[in-house]
Amino acid sequence: MNIKLLAIGKTDNKALQTLIEDYTKRLGFYVKFDLEIIPDIKNVKNLSEAQQKEKEGELILSKLSPTDQLILLDENGKTFSSVGFSEEMQKKMNSGVKTLVYVIGGPYGFSSEVYAKAQGKVSLSSMTFSHQMVRLFFIEQVYRAFTILRNEPYHHQ
Repeated sequence: MNIKLLAIGKTDNKALQTLIEDYTKRLGFYVKFDLEIIPDIKNVKNLSEAQQKEKEGELILSKLSPTDQLILLDENGKTFSSVGFSEEMQKKMNSGVKTLVYVIGGPYGFSSEVYAKAQGKVSLSSMTFSHQMVRLFFIEQVYRAFTILRNEPYHHQ
């Protein structure tokens, strides 16, 4: 199985970027993982919130292939414990999903077209985090999930 994380806009915080790169490298020992950055929309000042979501949605959907399973990182998604998330990952692998695509949307969330295409939603917390921090938290949780599945000592009960 391949896992891809799509995110809108680059990370300009060097410390966060270093940690993201560290966990991305660690994940490579378990699964093929890609972080793909979708550039910020230009001239957003001239766009309404709905127009911005629409344009971001078009870019997100253009990155998908027909067999990809799309999961949105969304505040209204299902919450998991780390062990529960690892079990969910195992189910996805067992079901034969070729590529699992998680998406962090823009500041206003997702367009209705992206919601319609999604096969699930996951919430990392009921708190709000910056989109840049969510990247790090999500990648770390995917790494943690694989260490749990392998009974490695990274996660403590």
